[in-house]
Amino acid sequence: MKPVQNPSGAPELRFPEGFGWGAATSAYQIEGAANEDGRGPSVWDVFSHRPGRVREGATGDVAADHYHRLTGDLDLMRDLGLRSYRFSIAWPRVLPTGRGTVNAKGLDFYSRLADGLLERGIAPVVTLFHWDTPQALQELGGWENRDCAKWFADYAHTMFTALGDRVPTWLTLNEPKTVVDVGYTAGTHAPGKQDRQLANVVGHHLLLGHGLAVQAFRGTAGKGRIGAALSLSPTYPADDSAAARLQATRADAEENRRWLDPLLLGRYPADWLATQPADAPLRAAIKDGDAAVIGARNDLLGVNYYGTTHVTGTGSRVMLHPTSQATWQEIDPNGLFDLLTRIKRDYGDLPLTITENGMATTNPMQDQDRVTFLRDHLAAAHRAIQAGVRLESYHLWSLMDNFEWAEGYTQRWGIVHVDFATQKRTHKASADWYRTVIARNGV
Repeated sequence: MKPVQNPSGAPELRFPEGFGWGAATSAYQIEGAANEDGRGPSVWDVFSHRPGRVREGATGDVAADHYHRLTGDLDLMRDLGLRSYRFSIAWPRVLPTGRGTVNAKGLDFYSRLADGLLERGIAPVVTLFHWDTPQALQELGGWENRDCAKWFADYAHTMFTALGDRVPTWLTLNEPKTVVDVGYTAGTHAPGKQDRQLANVVGHHLLLGHGLAVQAFRGTAGKGRIGAALSLSPTYPADDSAAARLQATRADAEENRRWLDPLLLGRYPADWLATQPADAPLRAAIKDGDAAVIGARNDLLGVNYYGTTHVTGTGSRVMLHPTSQATWQEIDPNGLFDLLTRIKRDYGDLPLTITENGMATTNPMQDQDRVTFLRDHLAAAHRAIQAGVRLESYHLWSLMDNFEWAEGYTQRWGIVHVDFATQKRTHKASADWYRTVIARNGV
């Protein structure tokens, strides 16, 4: 995989043959049809309809109307040359109350989606939970309730049974860290709670749900593979002081190891667990045998990477690199190399897929800043492959503009522009650039 010269004379970084060039979306962000064909409400339906929760009062009721525009969107993916497509299943579209009778129309939508991808030579990568907990389960406590882990595993088994013959890659959870930090601590995402102790219990139950779903998958003798998609951010000291180095280690425990260690090593990191008081609800939530369930063997790991984290000696975060329109995002491609090689070093030679990587920009169509971002991060990914990392695929975030959670429609992350008034799709400069990258299998 040495650099070669392309016809323009610029150096080109060739990726391994068969590399999975892809893009990613999530159900609530693009599907719309929130009240159609038997779909039940999710926590995000309820949250987004509460005044003041989402910028400009936006909701995902229509979003990018993907539910009604499936065929056209599948053709769009084919025309881009995608080899892989990561999407999520809306739990309440398949099981309107989270449990019980399957909604046949909802299940049929995902069956048609999987079939349509395969017909176009695109591998489905299915995420089972991308934050849209059925509201009916939330009213029973949601992820605060230990039973939710089993409800999730039962739902997962339903999907394995229905689509297991057509899906090569399954991801249980998307970014449990975000659910904990933003949904249950900051309260700016659904369900909008602000209780750190409760949030840590939710985090444990999410991990337990992952482990139970992996066990369910093994029980179906599925031919595919299964893992989870974690949001990971390399943490660095903001200066050379001993205090900053100590705070960076603590931040790494919170940002990364509290998720990686249980999934891949079967235990919480001791230094992180030591930060939990003796009477913390988390300690009561952890039961005998949980660690073994959570640490059930993963076939691969999904990595969501948006940037790095730098902390001072007082534990405050500072930005040492440029940010995108999303001011929380510190853009640092080298962090991706550090992250991928660190996973290999600390957790073994596990197959990896980049499940999300992208940026928001105010440049609507000529998004050259996004092109630069993607090119630099792909170069870092290529460098990691050269260093021996088993990186199999890359899914940029996002295929198309969508409902960006609490930001509504004020941030555009897609390489395909969506006019939300007409639902017209138009390639941005980044889409044309990415199509070329896929065609030549290199940057």
